[in-house]
Amino acid sequence: MRKYSQLNLEEREKLYGWKQKGLSLRQIAKQLGRSHSSLVRELKRHMQYGKPYLPCIAEKRSKRWSVKQRYQAPLKPPLIFLYVREKLRLGWSPETIAGRLVIDHPGFSITDETIYRYVYGKKQKRMKLWKYLTLGRKKRRVKYGRSVHRSTKIPEAISIDLRPQEVTQRKTPGHWETDNMEGVRSDQSVVSVTVERLARITLLNKMNDRTAKSKTHIVVDRLSDFPRALKQTITADNGAENTQHKAITEQLNLEGMYFCHPYHSWEKGTVENTIGRLRRFIPKGSSIDQLTDEEIAVVEHSINSTPRKCLGFLTPYEKMDELLKNC
Repeated sequence: MRKYSQLNLEEREKLYGWKQKGLSLRQIAKQLGRSHSSLVRELKRHMQYGKPYLPCIAEKRSKRWSVKQRYQAPLKPPLIFLYVREKLRLGWSPETIAGRLVIDHPGFSITDETIYRYVYGKKQKRMKLWKYLTLGRKKRRVKYGRSVHRSTKIPEAISIDLRPQEVTQRKTPGHWETDNMEGVRSDQSVVSVTVERLARITLLNKMNDRTAKSKTHIVVDRLSDFPRALKQTITADNGAENTQHKAITEQLNLEGMYFCHPYHSWEKGTVENTIGRLRRFIPKGSSIDQLTDEEIAVVEHSINSTPRKCLGFLTPYEKMDELLKNC
């Protein structure tokens, strides 16, 4: 079966010349080895609004139209389009979507950059898909650093400089990071966020006040459920809620609790990243006083059920199950 192909420039010139000599389209079609209907469509396309048929102009138009027709939308086929839209609305990042797609639908693939271009494309901006991204920015931006200082007010704090190298390399489980996330500054309540560095399992709890006593109680209570092999160290910042770090270390029988340098939030980047994810559910300026423990638990389950690129697109729950089996 012969495949259809557009007329080339030579055929268009012959069509023009024979038509000028008075040959019928059927006669020309026979000479060119083309169908009569193909020539009818050719003339109809290029003679609209009383324009004369010119071979060179018709060739240029045809090439231009052909390029547009061959253009493939970034989210074709429909399976990818529907998958990306669905996962964006669930709060998944473009990296997570791209990585998990090949697991959920083998044979299909897309890059995170393609998804970003789609989200920020001119035609898609009206859909405001950027609202579903982590930071929800209307325009793509670059990251900048900031100046830092090195002093601490935590009594007998152990510097992160003394933390074992294996913790930094994420080679062994049982190393945690913890921090608090506030809502409205006038609120008494905050959310305690504690994350395991290897599995990224996240523990969320509402604290009705910001005292060290409450922080100690919550951290000890949540981590007590884990086996000894999964309770090795904790890394925290220099907030006043961490002043009872010795009590946490003793009650959990930890190897140590280490503290970042002041204003070096990247030294506990795992929990900072998790708080960024948490902001999708509890935006800045939202009151935590109004949240219930049940609502916090729902957010915790959602975060731990979302695939992560750093885990090979497994969920934190799935990764933690693997670690527990090896304990």
